[in-house]
Amino acid sequence: MLPGQHLDHAIKAGYIDAGRFNIPPENVQPASLDLRLGETAVRIRCSFLPGRDTVERKLKEYTLDEIDLRRGAMLEVGHPYLIELKERLHLPEGLRGKANPKSSTGRIDVFTRVVTDHSERFDEIANGYDGALYLEVVPLSFAIRVHEDLTLNQLRLSIGRAALTDTEIRAVHDVQPLLYRRGDPVPADELILTNGLFLGLDLEGDAAGRVGYSAREHAPLLDLGRPGELEPAPFFDPVVREEGNRLVLSPNKFYLLMSDDSVSVPPDLAAEMTAYDPTSGELRTHYAGFFDPGFGFDPAGAFRGSRAALEVRAHDVPFMIEHGQAVCKLTFERMLEPPELLYGPGIGSSYQQQGETLSRYFRRPD
Repeated sequence: MLPGQHLDHAIKAGYIDAGRFNIPPENVQPASLDLRLGETAVRIRCSFLPGRDTVERKLKEYTLDEIDLRRGAMLEVGHPYLIELKERLHLPEGLRGKANPKSSTGRIDVFTRVVTDHSERFDEIANGYDGALYLEVVPLSFAIRVHEDLTLNQLRLSIGRAALTDTEIRAVHDVQPLLYRRGDPVPADELILTNGLFLGLDLEGDAAGRVGYSAREHAPLLDLGRPGELEPAPFFDPVVREEGNRLVLSPNKFYLLMSDDSVSVPPDLAAEMTAYDPTSGELRTHYAGFFDPGFGFDPAGAFRGSRAALEVRAHDVPFMIEHGQAVCKLTFERMLEPPELLYGPGIGSSYQQQGETLSRYFRRPD
């Protein structure tokens, strides 16, 4: 995977450009590039993949309305929109891309995924791709107000085999722990590894038994361009565990919970939260889950790991979850070289050493 300094080189080489727009330097993260909404959103009657066609030609069949984003506009709950992003790609052969929602996007239950021309998969950008990037946006809990230049997702570029095997993950953990529990490295024989490293839920919570939040129905408009932090009460209800450190998830309700263990991503790796095996329970725990190099990592050892926020939704039936239950897993990828800047407050990162699941759009309780 390419670090931030290589992304800078890719921009200068023209592999990534924005036409008549400049790419802001601050949008380059340690291992990813924040992508910006363009000037127009298209409301579509259904989601789609272009297959052998271009997105532009497919859109002619599915467009219901066009919406000007230059002064901001509302996107309604449950309706899909397609927005051409300002950034375009001109990748050389051997260089591929992958996109994912930003963490702040997943935490407000806004579903996003990238669509490219001649593609059969979302968020996967083929070797040598040359063309536009489009973002499908579906608000699932709150009506949102968005505007041109807002960043809801991010792009990573990779070359060669980057993914670590379970054996390689275990070997890294032996030298540089990837998972901590109460400040101590999780013993190697307690790691759960199956094509990635599993994380469990924290359902002990605080002294009052609060373990997270659930989205409120009929909430007010959530303006993503509004300065300052919003009070969470109109949008989220606190969730309190049951006796026995467990919780019953209501079908199709959106929950924000925390991992029990803390994650530490060293500078030469990046990580991604992947969907949990659906045969192990009727729930989904993956909406946004990319971890930049340096997430939960402090070279001085002042802290050990940061807990992960988990966006959770049960499907079809009420579903019981218990403290420590494995509900998601992390896959790890090698960096081509460590980035010059790591994830953390120094570059405006919002979730280092987080103790709350709420998005940066909201005031977090003391």
